[in-house]
Amino acid sequence: MLRRLILKVVGLLLLLVAGWFGYGQLGGDQHIYAGQPLETALPWYLRSRVLHNIGYSVGYSEWRANPLWVSYRLGRDLESEKVGKRPDFRSDWRSLAGVSGDDYSQSGYDRGHLAPNYAIARFYGKRAQAETFLLTNIVPQRGNLNRKLWQRLEQVETDHFLPLFGEVWVMTGPIFANESKTLKNDLFAIDVDIPESFYKIYLRPALDKPEGLAVLAIRMPQQVRGSEPLDRYVTTVDAIEAATWLDFFSELSDDLEAILESSSDSNAWQLKKVARQAARY
Repeated sequence: MLRRLILKVVGLLLLLVAGWFGYGQLGGDQHIYAGQPLETALPWYLRSRVLHNIGYSVGYSEWRANPLWVSYRLGRDLESEKVGKRPDFRSDWRSLAGVSGDDYSQSGYDRGHLAPNYAIARFYGKRAQAETFLLTNIVPQRGNLNRKLWQRLEQVETDHFLPLFGEVWVMTGPIFANESKTLKNDLFAIDVDIPESFYKIYLRPALDKPEGLAVLAIRMPQQVRGSEPLDRYVTTVDAIEAATWLDFFSELSDDLEAILESSSDSNAWQLKKVARQAARY
């Protein structure tokens, strides 16, 4: 913990001097619906830097060595490609934390994607696929979650939601307990915080009127078998905001934001039809 404190305080001071908090914040908002999540309730040292990529944007916390949120858009107007060979995981030079694949070795946790490899590769191409393997897009996930339940939810995005609605915006990220554990307690290892659970917020934009908007919020814990029905984990955006200290969709009108965030209508997404669908792999 002392090593984390020394390195992160020095690092954050360097970031302020170098102006890196502004790095990457211009452009890239095409991946975010109704504004970047606001972090005003977060302590200053937990706040993220915004990094933009070809197929997604990420708010990355150097202190937690985790993304706090990742946002991307899937649409029928995007070019579709055959998904290529999985690239290797790699460190992101833009991050001071410098997390590497080795930090996950023998930890008992998978390197879990937030911006999904399959969907980003399919709609944004091979270069975008490679960027999903940057460690700034990766979180510690238990195997049954990453390879089963979470993968099933990612599959529903592309195979169910997108054909139904033609366009889907996604906001996703980790949720941490008050006292987070880290992957390793090695003096020379990066302190990668282990999330307690993960969220996904789906938004189906209105085609012609504000009341056409629909939101679906999901929160999944680390400890799952992987065969659970997806609709078991439906929650509200308000509940996710309370758990993450983030404010989503801040550019919407207050009245519309309040309506959307206080309810989560799984029927509007026909989730029950695919809640028990088997994983692709």
